Amino acid sequence: MLNYLAKRLALSIPLLLGITIISFVVIHLAPGEPVELGTELGPKSGAAAKQALRQLYGLDKPLHVQYLTWLSRMVRLDFGRSFSPDGRLVIDKIAERLPITILLNVLELGLILAVAVPIGILSATRQYSLFDKATTVIVFVGFATPDFWLALLLMILFGVHLGWLPISGLRSLNYEYLPLWAQQWDLIRHLILPVLVAAFGGLAGYSRYMRQSMLEVIRQDYIRTARAKGLPEEKVLYKHALRNALLPVVTILGLSVPGLIGGSVIFETIFAIPGMGQLFVQSAFARDYPVIMGILVIGAVLTLLGNLLADVSYSLVDPRIRVGREG
Repeated sequence: MLNYLAKRLALSIPLLLGITIISFVVIHLAPGEPVELGTELGPKSGAAAKQALRQLYGLDKPLHVQYLTWLSRMVRLDFGRSFSPDGRLVIDKIAERLPITILLNVLELGLILAVAVPIGILSATRQYSLFDKATTVIVFVGFATPDFWLALLLMILFGVHLGWLPISGLRSLNYEYLPLWAQQWDLIRHLILPVLVAAFGGLAGYSRYMRQSMLEVIRQDYIRTARAKGLPEEKVLYKHALRNALLPVVTILGLSVPGLIGGSVIFETIFAIPGMGQLFVQSAFARDYPVIMGILVIGAVLTLLGNLLADVSYSLVDPRIRVGREG
């Protein structure tokens, strides 16, 4: 196992390097530069001012020199300073948004798993029943419904017409003057709509994956053998079948790890939530290269770690799989 982990980590280094090279080149090939955004509001800003900003940001150097300079800082976990007027450290900007995005995505994943896994199991064990047909219809509706459209509908219904839930931000204007229990309830009310909308599409996918995997497992010979031995149906399903049926879900969870940090651009923009997704959009429009690269690197590292964790989790979920053993 340790040898396998060491090899995978060693192979991840050149892969991460390639990802950073491609990302760095692509964002610099995009039209527009930060200096244009920084001088367009100044009517007296001329070519000299733009050139001074280019020198300040290091954009006057060849692209490979800029990349090597950035890479030398990144190795020391120094993502540089933002090109925005505040000139803050990139790591400080990310650290400020990170807890919010992690909270939202952990709640979303928790809700999805708590609902999708039982639905998938019940649909598989009651195939073609009324429950299975009803959940299938709901799943297709979930796949077909655009997230932004659903978010707007719920905001109009619960926020505008009924006035039950807030539709933007994470805190009310009088948040600081509320008692502790009221502050907690205020935060929960602000989280209900974003979490529900974010989990709706994922719920459809996870439940279908779980159903299909469970159907394949309960048709295996060892499940028939367990039933023939007289084991209770609950023990057959939840002890023998469920662990093997969870493999696809584990894979998807591993791929979902980057989303815990990257955030959701759509939800955070619609609900005005100051998370990583919103920061990425704002940085992209502002051509804030250091912030964009910082978020992309974190997402790439988490993607590689998520794949590794998924592979290792296979051996924990399915005893037949032993990661790192040959033969």
